[in-house]
Amino acid sequence: MTTAAAYREFATGETRGLSPAYERLSLAVSRDRDLLDLIDTLPPVKRQPNLLFGVVRLLGGPVEDPTAFREFTLEHWPAVAAQMRVRATQTNEAGRCAVLLPALAALPQPLALLEVGASAGLCLYPDRYAYRYGDRRIGTGAPVLDCAATGAPLPAAPPRVVWRAGLDLNPLDVADPADVAWLDALIWPEHTHRRARLRAAASVAAADPPLLVRGDLVDDLPALAARAPADATLVVFHTSVLYQVPPPRREAFVELVRGLPGHWLANEAPDVLAHPGLPEPPGDALHNVLALDGRPLAWTRGHGQALVWFG
Repeated sequence: MTTAAAYREFATGETRGLSPAYERLSLAVSRDRDLLDLIDTLPPVKRQPNLLFGVVRLLGGPVEDPTAFREFTLEHWPAVAAQMRVRATQTNEAGRCAVLLPALAALPQPLALLEVGASAGLCLYPDRYAYRYGDRRIGTGAPVLDCAATGAPLPAAPPRVVWRAGLDLNPLDVADPADVAWLDALIWPEHTHRRARLRAAASVAAADPPLLVRGDLVDDLPALAARAPADATLVVFHTSVLYQVPPPRREAFVELVRGLPGHWLANEAPDVLAHPGLPEPPGDALHNVLALDGRPLAWTRGHGQALVWFG
């Protein structure tokens, strides 16, 4: 896929109806030869819209107006490119726990959670948050995670977690203001509710920090998994992570995780982690597939805002 096509797809598939600012920016970039030529000097994995827009926001640039964005990005391109080369889209959206919850709660309790691509580890606390699925409320914690659920087997209570660990090439620390600033920069401009959720979830993590290990999802996963308590159900999970992993390494990870004890819970785009025979997605917006041990269960939205169960 060309860079222009990727930005058009981001506009129509991910941001339409959710972020007018990023929809405008994505479409403008997709038609701007000067910006596209600059973006194409970066490695393919570093060209995605979320990374560019997040870096510009982090550097204090404008993202509401495409003309102002263009001027800032062209003028500050060396600084923008330098940040894009060393950073990754580490969106740590606690709201994704809402689409993981039905699968996690149905497994033998208690759980030992191990997240691959954990960022700051905010998705390692599904037991500490509260959930609102329409009129149905589950749990008593904070933040409250809203999710439109269709056909999902909703549990009576959150899962019980006795061990939580994360693996990431560059784990982030919620006690570090610079790391929290990067997480904030990755949140779309209009999503003030997600900024409030980030702060609330960061408070949960700071009060009881998870075990976060700097490492590779293939080389270092077995050793970390071996540290999980034997009397808990190990769940290795990831959400919107594998698109950043080159296909050969992705395949090696899938082969490895299938052989680990416990369960594997994936929430990834279907063109990143394929599942034959999927039903039609519910609409034109980009959806991920929630799958347990390789068996697809549901369509999900990227920030955990919707879940359509078919498994």
